[in-house]
Amino acid sequence: MTEVHLRDALDTLKSTGVRITPQRHAILEFIIQTMSHPTADDIYKALESKFPSMSVATVYNNLRVFREAGLVKELNYGDKSSRFDFITNDHYHMICNACGKIVDFHYPGLDEVEHLASHLTGYDVTSHRMEIYGTCPTCKEQATKVQ
Repeated sequence: MTEVHLRDALDTLKSTGVRITPQRHAILEFIIQTMSHPTADDIYKALESKFPSMSVATVYNNLRVFREAGLVKELNYGDKSSRFDFITNDHYHMICNACGKIVDFHYPGLDEVEHLASHLTGYDVTSHRMEIYGTCPTCKEQATKVQ
């Protein structure tokens, strides 16, 4: 499945005139495969041994290109570093308060909320974002061991 996503994403970039460099290909492939909503630093650290001349700025610049092409979403959480999410479909995020891990989940019922919000406020709704916060199973288990 990730190979199909990668091929489609590369085709999208090519169709907008973006040149596919080895670094660009590797960054995109990493985001698609990892599904961990990495930061630019996470991506850089994962790929620096393969591309020693690549800088963090290169990663940020490529993420900007991907965002502008509609391939990734930038997720901002207050003062923390932005995380990047490969967009394959509408989904929501469960975020661990302890370690910051983000897990995708799907829930189809929120389209009705957009329609209701639009109806009640007169706004033209363009998007929505839902995040649910809690403690992931790993952190729960570690907290239990400490007690």
